Amino acid sequence: MRLARSLQARLGLSLGFVLTCLWVGTASVTGVNLRHEMDEVFDSALQETAQRLLPLAVQEIVNRDDDGVTQRLGAVREHTEFFTYIVSDARGRILLKSHDADPEVFPPYDGAGFRQTATHRLYNDDALQGSIRITVAEPLDHRTAVAREIQMGLGLPLLIVIPLALLAIALVVRASFASVRRFRERLGARDAGDLSPVPDTDIALEFAPVTAALNGLLSRLKGAFDAERSFAANAAHELRTPLAGAIAQAQRLQSETKEPAAKARAADIEATLKRLTRLSERLMQLARAEGGRLRLDQASDLRGIADLVITEMARTTTAERITLALPDKPVMSDLDPDAFGILCRNLVENAVRHGSETEPVAVSLSQDGTFRVANAGPVIPEATLASLTARFERAGAETSGSGLGLAIVAAIAERIGSRLILRSPRLGHADGFEAVVQIPLSVSDS
Repeated sequence: MRLARSLQARLGLSLGFVLTCLWVGTASVTGVNLRHEMDEVFDSALQETAQRLLPLAVQEIVNRDDDGVTQRLGAVREHTEFFTYIVSDARGRILLKSHDADPEVFPPYDGAGFRQTATHRLYNDDALQGSIRITVAEPLDHRTAVAREIQMGLGLPLLIVIPLALLAIALVVRASFASVRRFRERLGARDAGDLSPVPDTDIALEFAPVTAALNGLLSRLKGAFDAERSFAANAAHELRTPLAGAIAQAQRLQSETKEPAAKARAADIEATLKRLTRLSERLMQLARAEGGRLRLDQASDLRGIADLVITEMARTTTAERITLALPDKPVMSDLDPDAFGILCRNLVENAVRHGSETEPVAVSLSQDGTFRVANAGPVIPEATLASLTARFERAGAETSGSGLGLAIVAAIAERIGSRLILRSPRLGHADGFEAVVQIPLSVSDS
């Protein structure tokens, strides 16, 4: 699935983008406000410094013996002087200055108040009727550096917080979609025949309409398929009695008529009715394979069922036409015995009908549940082999049968979680045909 079409990815990216924009915007606004407040604090510090230093400077200058001499205050300890100042008289002579003060950066005195040059922020004040003036300067680079540090202090944590927040958003969004993934997994784990409603008790409210619509669709499909299977089974069942009566009438007609043509026509009618009877039986088996319950709560030994089916079929064929190989230990499976009997009978009948009459049909059930039916005969082309499980499909136009036997077996195999494997030629031979189904074993036996 492409990322752009993923609701989970879109939610995560959208929430992360919006949250990132909010954080960046908030940090920017906070930085601007802090810069404004910082300017006010530094201006207040400039003004406070000037007002504290001016009385001291006046006292120092008034008590001097030498008038007009510049005095430079030395530093008590080495330090960075962010605020520098000069004290001058009315004629502009510098009477006192701090140890790092550079007179070049101080413009001519033009009255009390704040001033700003390209490099410094200044505050002017005076005393003794303007005869003594003080100017305190602060480099603008100092303010810029402090503002940069504040902005980095606000921005750098975002480099950690934003990725963590995006990860948290992705995890929360993924956790929120857990119920949808569980619903999808429950739906994907079903086979084609399971159309019962999918449990949606833990689904989010936003997806409840979708799951309700899906379950409604499954219910309608199940009803349609049940009606189709019920019709096929009922129709086949209802046809039994009239078909049996029609066959009896055809047989009676053959015994009573003396005309060869009429007797032959009655025989053809009997054969056709018997084919129709077999077809109705196959339709009932197909309906059972597609709609009935094939797995039971208790397990049974499949060896007895296979032996019973093969023994019954051997009565209608020549001696040793079918061989059966069974393991010594029980093969326990929860597969419905009737369903296994249908599977066994259809595979063996298919092999007897289409296999060579000179070699027996080999039927075997192994200890691991592998049921195998193989017969001699011509090799079936791969293209034909792939289509044999389709309904009403025969290996050739001249072959008899309803074309439903392998379709019934394939339906049973699919319903029990297995599949019908067809091979031609059979294993270990250059000719023939082989059908294999893996029967599920019970837990204690698997």
